[in-house]
Amino acid sequence: MAQMMNDKREWQHATATNTAKEEVIWFRHVALSISLDSQKGHIMANRKVTIGVVAPARRIEPREMERVQRLALERYSPERLSLVVHRQCFDSHGHFAGRDETRAAAFLEFANHPDLDAIWFAKGGYGSFRFPDETFARLEKPACKKVYLGYSDTGALLARLYREGVGKPVHGPLVADIARQNGERAIERALDYFQNPEARHSLEPGAKDNTPRVAFNLTVLAHLCGTPWMPDLSGHHILLEDVGEYEYAIDRSLFTVLSEPGVRKAAAISMGRFSAVPENDVAFGETVEDCFRRWCHTLDIPFAGRADIGHDTDNKLVPFG
Repeated sequence: MAQMMNDKREWQHATATNTAKEEVIWFRHVALSISLDSQKGHIMANRKVTIGVVAPARRIEPREMERVQRLALERYSPERLSLVVHRQCFDSHGHFAGRDETRAAAFLEFANHPDLDAIWFAKGGYGSFRFPDETFARLEKPACKKVYLGYSDTGALLARLYREGVGKPVHGPLVADIARQNGERAIERALDYFQNPEARHSLEPGAKDNTPRVAFNLTVLAHLCGTPWMPDLSGHHILLEDVGEYEYAIDRSLFTVLSEPGVRKAAAISMGRFSAVPENDVAFGETVEDCFRRWCHTLDIPFAGRADIGHDTDNKLVPFG
């Protein structure tokens, strides 16, 4: 922590008033320079937001991070929104963005930093489950004031934070979504939410009454069931999505999740998008929606229809609670 706070370069941005502007992006001692029109496309707002980026699972490519930085600068003035990217995001250790202790330490460092308003997870894949319990025991007061944005594998962290009552977990775009076709739409939606949490175009529209809501990847939530990371979801409207899973696997995960004691007391279940479902060698004979309806009926949990979330650029944001 001391190293980061003492190195003022890491929080520094170039300032200029010329139409052709050069903005310096600091990647924890690694400077990159981008030229842009400082008058183009800025959305003026009434508050400055500083967002820290960490990678709890897989690494992100520097060129992808540069694209997101550029988009942020084109959409907002640096006086309104800035991204601070932890160098750990570019580490590599097998499948992961660095060793388990490295990823956990980067998360803890940024979560506890008082000058950051939010944490944006860089990429999913796998790795968030491997954070040691002591990581969460060491979260301090600044961590409780932050927004935490991500989905897929990083939903495990959202679940643990929600269980611990730390900050505001939000299911929504990852930084790495910039690599998808039309990925700019997802990034802009996330940036607009950071700048204005009431931005309706960013939010999943299905909220009703004051029922608390959460959203998860189905497979991730199934693996959380029965663990100390699983939050109490009784009374919640639960939105579920997934990608690349066979219909029989989706059916099995629904059984696991909907049988969990807290989920059995949920206010409702909604089905997000289930994309890239592989074709089984023998037809399953039921659609994904059939599976949702059957398990909700069997376990007496209200089925609330479709939700606008998924592993795609149309993924809307769902603030927890």
